[in-house]
Amino acid sequence: MRDDRLEAKREAETLDEPATEARALAERLGLDPYPVRYWVVGHDEMNELIAYGGFQRRYPHWRWGMNYERQRKKDRHGLGKAFEIVNNDDPSHAFLQESNTEADQKAVITHVEAHADFFANNDWFGLYADRGADGPNAAARLERNADRLAAIGRRADVDRDEVERLIDAVSALEDTIDQHSPVDAARGPAKTERDDDLDKPAAELEAQIEELDLSDAVRRDVFDDEWLEAQEDGVEPEEPRPDVLAFLRDHGKRYDPDTGKAVDREPWETTVIDAIREEAYYFAGQKVTKVMNEGWATYWESVMMGGEGFAGPDEFLTYADHMSRVLGSPGLNPYKLGFELWTHVELQAARRDVIDKLLRVEGVTPKNFHSEIDLDEVLTALEPDPAIAGAGPATLDELAELAAAGDPRVDAETVDRALSARDGDPETAPDIEQYPWKLLTYEGLAERHYALSRPEHRSALRNVSRSTVAEQARYMFDVDRYASVEAALEAVDRTAGWERMYEVRESHNDVTFIDEFLTDEFVRNRNYFTYEYSHAGEEFRVGSVDADDVKRKLLLQFTNFGKPTITVLDGNFKNRGELLLGHQYNGVALDEAQAKATLKRVFELWGRPVNLATIRTEYTEQEIKRAQRRDREPDGTEVGVRLQYDGGDVTEHDLDPDIKARIAAEEVDYDTKPDEWLA
Repeated sequence: MRDDRLEAKREAETLDEPATEARALAERLGLDPYPVRYWVVGHDEMNELIAYGGFQRRYPHWRWGMNYERQRKKDRHGLGKAFEIVNNDDPSHAFLQESNTEADQKAVITHVEAHADFFANNDWFGLYADRGADGPNAAARLERNADRLAAIGRRADVDRDEVERLIDAVSALEDTIDQHSPVDAARGPAKTERDDDLDKPAAELEAQIEELDLSDAVRRDVFDDEWLEAQEDGVEPEEPRPDVLAFLRDHGKRYDPDTGKAVDREPWETTVIDAIREEAYYFAGQKVTKVMNEGWATYWESVMMGGEGFAGPDEFLTYADHMSRVLGSPGLNPYKLGFELWTHVELQAARRDVIDKLLRVEGVTPKNFHSEIDLDEVLTALEPDPAIAGAGPATLDELAELAAAGDPRVDAETVDRALSARDGDPETAPDIEQYPWKLLTYEGLAERHYALSRPEHRSALRNVSRSTVAEQARYMFDVDRYASVEAALEAVDRTAGWERMYEVRESHNDVTFIDEFLTDEFVRNRNYFTYEYSHAGEEFRVGSVDADDVKRKLLLQFTNFGKPTITVLDGNFKNRGELLLGHQYNGVALDEAQAKATLKRVFELWGRPVNLATIRTEYTEQEIKRAQRRDREPDGTEVGVRLQYDGGDVTEHDLDPDIKARIAAEEVDYDTKPDEWLA
């Protein structure tokens, strides 16, 4: 063990310079990351960190051991080596695998710097904690929860098995929070008049009943003791409550098998629920931005490692292999999808800026745009200045001339120090051989990596349609006219692509990101399609290549963490204090086996019968045979179902048509803007 620690320490020392230079380059590129503390760890420690979600301590529970065993087996059999893990915190802590090659270590460091920037600047991570002077302070919060829950488990008056049972129940529901609201938003909701009535003690309600002067028979049949107890406990939200876990915390009880009734929780039980719910909010930011975050880190890693030569000549092939494996992973790959979407955002913004400038040239209109503008000459003019593109020792004199003229693309101080070193003052020499980016500013680097000058994007301007040009012209103000194409191109903003990316990074999550930027052009150029299971053919088939279908399919996988959306419809269902949950049906049926198992967990947090309203599509054998003969899908019939659990077996009941209407939807409404999601 000691030898392992010494080896890790030596490895860490060799990474001091790459980590320092990667941070400097990231900031030069416009990133603004949290400080990052790097650690080098062995396989076992890395597997432990992954099991704990990126932290060194968590509350005691069996699932961490299960996570560890799963990751250890994947690591052993080469099915999932972890190169690094980084947490959202200020400072962020990044753990690098000791067995990584030097090229891999550099790659993950650049990847981590971009993650730390995303954590620090995306609004969805701000829902967990305000970004004040102390930052999110996640490690301290999770460690505090670990101490509190461990202390509860050690108490003499608390059964350790009951603590674990409660953690199991809450963990099964950790995705039923309202990820669109801050962690504390569910506390202290404004009460309605109906809530005030429900909060009155049973004695006060009984006094009101006495004033009605009812007969003894009616009094016994309608307003019995059980009814009074339900009125005291029940809650009816005016609107469906998306934060199911907070509702259960505030209004739930514990079922007492000795009395067969619901009893008030012990304070320690609420502490457990609050701790796990708070941690669910911490991880929610990562879940709702998985595609954006991984794509963002992959994009900037590629700029730094490949575009800026952070991977040396002897390391580049190793890095290229690393990147190809990351982007080539099968299935829904958030790295690949995110990387391609961010590249699309950048390209669209750069192209829009150029078209905007060209449409301001005297005599150019949407109708004659393609005939009046020589796009090959435009692309040639948009190539980076040779001194900027080849910035390094060989272009030092050209860069010095630009710096003397006050060119904002050149770092005049670094150029001056490099010239002094070349003329005999090596003590001040910047390392421009290994890190030539030091000679350029943000504007210079933006020109060097300008989207429209990259070979893979040279057709982007040429393929723009007349309708796209006309659409853009509709929203132009008639100002800043140019006498020639040359004058217009001189005004092109080479930072437009990156600036748009930074703007999008701040407020979007995966759903709004995909909704806005997964365009027809994106789907067509990258050959995206949907596939689905055919009931008629009993096989998977290509469903559609239409952009709207692809978008809808992806959105369904990312809305609500890719889980069914469940809300609280009624906390006093059937006037007996039962809980009624509603599955917001969007055409995708529940996994009813999982739903029934989860209902049993809800019962443990409610203490009284619980119900779940959902919709399923049922097919008759005759419909399926007819569809098979015609080689099409059967239509089926949508049927409302209410599942109920009262401590015995899960039973199934017909669903009231009014409740079915409340949970049914023809399609999911994705037409929302980021600020509306964050309201």
